[in-house]
Amino acid sequence: QVQLVESGGGLVQAGGSLRLSCAASGLTLDSYAIGWFRAAPGKERQGVSCTSNSGGSTVYADSVKGRFTVSRDNAKNTVYLHMNSLKPEDTAVYYCTAYVSQEMCIMRKGADYWGLGTQVTVSS
Repeated sequence: QVQLVESGGGLVQAGGSLRLSCAASGLTLDSYAIGWFRAAPGKERQGVSCTSNSGGSTVYADSVKGRFTVSRDNAKNTVYLHMNSLKPEDTAVYYCTAYVSQEMCIMRKGADYWGLGTQVTVSS
């Protein structure tokens, strides 16, 4: 059974940092492109990042470029979203997803697996 489990969310002040984790089971990271998405109340779901199957390439949304970075630990089968210089507009539920390719992730088409999400709240 495939599972993606996000963790690491919480409440942080503007300008602070958080590291989200996406622990995968039932699949190996190099078989999938991993995407991070976020959903804020009343707003359309937004793509945050898409990382290639190999982990060698990550595309970021303009709104997070320069502040967020993705890394992964293949031994732990876990992907991390490092979020710095957080802003109140970053407040959302963050989800990790698995796609067959980075291109499909960028086009937001046909996610194979989704996690349940972790809440990030940034206070001003």
